[in-house]
Amino acid sequence: MRASSTSLHFLEFPSLSRGPVDIYRSQLSIPRKLFFCRAKFDGSFSSRVRVVPATLLAAEKEEAKAVLNLFLKKQGLSNAVASRTINKSDIFIDHLVSRLHSVHKSRYLVGRELTTLEIRDALIPYLESLREEHGSILVDLLENFPSPPGKEKPIGPVSPSHLTLESKKQRAVSRVSETGPAGQLPPHILYLIELGMDLEQIKGITRRFPAFAYYSLERKIKPVVEFLLDLGIPKSDLPTVLTKRPQLCGISLSENLIPTMTFLENLGVDKRQWAKVIYRFPALLTYSRQKVEVTVDFLSEMGLSAESIGKILTRYPNIISYNVDDKLRPTAEYFCSLGVDIASLLHRCPQTFGLSIEANLKPVTEFFLERGFSIEDIGTMITRYGALYTFSLAENVIPKWEFFLTMDYPKQELVKFPQYFGYSLEARIKPRYALVKEAGVKLLLNQVLSLSYHNFDKTLKTKMKKMNSARASNDT
Repeated sequence: MRASSTSLHFLEFPSLSRGPVDIYRSQLSIPRKLFFCRAKFDGSFSSRVRVVPATLLAAEKEEAKAVLNLFLKKQGLSNAVASRTINKSDIFIDHLVSRLHSVHKSRYLVGRELTTLEIRDALIPYLESLREEHGSILVDLLENFPSPPGKEKPIGPVSPSHLTLESKKQRAVSRVSETGPAGQLPPHILYLIELGMDLEQIKGITRRFPAFAYYSLERKIKPVVEFLLDLGIPKSDLPTVLTKRPQLCGISLSENLIPTMTFLENLGVDKRQWAKVIYRFPALLTYSRQKVEVTVDFLSEMGLSAESIGKILTRYPNIISYNVDDKLRPTAEYFCSLGVDIASLLHRCPQTFGLSIEANLKPVTEFFLERGFSIEDIGTMITRYGALYTFSLAENVIPKWEFFLTMDYPKQELVKFPQYFGYSLEARIKPRYALVKEAGVKLLLNQVLSLSYHNFDKTLKTKMKKMNSARASNDT
């Protein structure tokens, strides 16, 4: 989401009644002025004007900071890092307050204040969506707001802290691209280029994470790279790993990286699969033990064995990035309401728990309910095929449903075989069904799609032979 500049206009205004949202609102002593806050957003928000008491705005900013601080700590950041991030994110805090005014426009129009709980409920889902979209660069995004990391800055007034951050990024980018007397780039940059990275890629990493420019080649970068190579990560994959998580190069091997891996192995991560695990989600090695343990405790609470938890962490390490209280538990409760075996779903398809309940899960459920499937049917379908909810309604589920209506099957066939939605419509479903129709035989839906080409052809010929024998017998 991109935001243009925010303009504030002060004017004298009579006092409005205020409710005691929290201690800030009772202690702040600010002249009784009001200001108009005009925030223009591209896409989902249009230009709006709000009239808000300055005292209320100040209190809401403090509450927005408190919500953001809690959210960042739940992502595994220490209290010090979370506080430092908030101090560098003044523009984003203003954006959060503006978002409150947009979401709860009617409340402000009648002069009613939001409670702390209402503010949290309005902001947490939005912060969660930003985390899902931006992942490991979320902190950089907050500090860099309103421009996404790596993109050009808008022309306009910015705060001193924002200027300081920008100057740091500019110095860092200059450092990685400056040449020495012989016209050569810095040694650590040449080393990274030899690994397969290009200069623009390195600049992009530096814009997101300026500290990367100052890592020592011999003490930091090279030891980590050699360690990753020894784990079996192909040299060709290293640029991807470092781009996803450049912070890896700043971690001590002996004090942090190796002990973290040992800790994760004790939780069941397959040590033979480290190369794949790190490639999939290198941020796993940078999370605190506390955050990992919170997720593991939740998985255990859901009925998963230690062995199953280890397999999940190996196969889908991204699950550690999902907040338990804001993401995993609500999603489990939602699927539980459908009668789904939560432990089985987590084991089969943990990525389902990274989906938004409102944007992804509920629309799929409503789609099947509207077409006559019961809650029990839907629960059975998702239990049998966890990936069902990961498909796009518009691009996958709806087109395949519409074709299914042309097939000679009752809809209960989909309850028995929801994997139907996982096959390609053009490459598998249509061609196979055309052959069945041409042969004039009847096959179960799973026989049409799940059999190999050899077995499908064999089954089809067997059915045709039986059908012809039956016809000959009837004629006799």
